[in-house]
Amino acid sequence: MAFATIDLTKGITGVLPSANATYSTPRLNAQPLIINGDMAVAQRATSTSSITSDGFHTLDRFQTHISSLGTWTQSQDTDVPSGQGFANSLKMDCTTADASPSAGDFCIIRTKFEGQDLQLFKKGTSNAEKFTLAFWVKSSKTGTHIVELFDIDNSRTVSQAYTISSADTWEKKVVNFPADTTGAFGDDNGRSLDIQFWLGTGTTYSSGTLQTTWAGQTNANRAVGQVNLADSTSNNWYITGVQLEVGEFTSSTIPPFQHESYGDNLARCQRYFQAFHPRGSGKAFGSTTAYLQVPLLKAMRSTPSYTQNAVFRITNNDTGEFTQSSTGGSFDQSDNHSGRLAGNNFSGLTDAQTIFASPNGNVSAFFNSEL
Repeated sequence: MAFATIDLTKGITGVLPSANATYSTPRLNAQPLIINGDMAVAQRATSTSSITSDGFHTLDRFQTHISSLGTWTQSQDTDVPSGQGFANSLKMDCTTADASPSAGDFCIIRTKFEGQDLQLFKKGTSNAEKFTLAFWVKSSKTGTHIVELFDIDNSRTVSQAYTISSADTWEKKVVNFPADTTGAFGDDNGRSLDIQFWLGTGTTYSSGTLQTTWAGQTNANRAVGQVNLADSTSNNWYITGVQLEVGEFTSSTIPPFQHESYGDNLARCQRYFQAFHPRGSGKAFGSTTAYLQVPLLKAMRSTPSYTQNAVFRITNNDTGEFTQSSTGGSFDQSDNHSGRLAGNNFSGLTDAQTIFASPNGNVSAFFNSEL
């Protein structure tokens, strides 16, 4: 009699955790928890200079959070660790130094999470899971750097240090954070957790003792020991391959980075931000406003806000082409799937006449529902 054998690993992406890993919530074949961790998607721009304020300046899902600590150029770079399957990294380049930060100065790169995507950590229960964060990093400045988990729902934080040992050399870091049996993440689409990579800070956030276990927010304990990457215009910092796992892993037991297709990665980013040129027919309202029904490319996290990067052009069947005198418009009668785009600042339109939106160079409409 012949017996069939079953290979239980067929079709599974990744590797099974080793016996010494506390990987109690299987995530095999699941999407990565961190979106765009390979820094492939940059809908807004591939390079932005003179950064001194908060914003998603280039890479999707990775926000600059800054207060008076130097001036930076951020870019989607092609410098990556060799042989790891990455094509891009996020680069921060200091262009105006601040060697003596004031107490409240800081510069952070952070990514944010919805609470409903974090329930598998069981935070706030007796079965709470540990967190493991892994990433590739490179910097011209060696020494101690800090990465922090910030529980927005409960104002609780925990920080860990990692060391850049060799200047201008890609190094993989695996950082463990303890479980937290206090304070559950909200099970909704609101902002519940930030992962924050500190690049520099003043004494407000570094004068205490580094808080390596979960506790209520104490600013002085959040970034103790962090080097100041803003102290020279020779400084830079790169990161890619950012992944978050449930449980405790080491560099030898952590599952490999889950590479997604560019299309899948982009679609997940578009839940929070979409940039495209609306096309199709609509109606004029009065002589100055054009209405266009816009289906979003993907359902967004919430009803988005709307901006545009330049003036739009429309046409009609009778009198030709109309271009806005200046940018302006709104996104109303809307939800997270679609809405009515009202373009203002036209002139000479005929009320209720059919109009057509057409491409106009690199003009884009921006729909934003970031956390």
